[in-house]
Amino acid sequence: MKVALYIFVMALITYLIRMIPFTLFRKKIKSRFFRSFLYYIPFTVLAAMTIPEIFYSTGEILTAAVGTAVAVTLAYCNLPLIVVALAAAAAAFVCGLF
Repeated sequence: MKVALYIFVMALITYLIRMIPFTLFRKKIKSRFFRSFLYYIPFTVLAAMTIPEIFYSTGEILTAAVGTAVAVTLAYCNLPLIVVALAAAAAAFVCGLF
């Protein structure tokens, strides 16, 4: 019974989060600031969830920093995501060996 209640509450909250913007904002949002704010929210949330986990994932700040530096450098060079991820993991692993 408890599990069904939890699932119902979760479904209700999820539905409300998706339904409320459709009911409140019927017209197109014309504010350039507010539109850009809404555009960057997903990137901000993803970064806020990912960045702390990067530095605690290896157990060593140094290996995580090396992996992150390699990932940022390769991503800046527009390499494919799989190359960036594998190179960052390899760099962190090799740094951990020393």
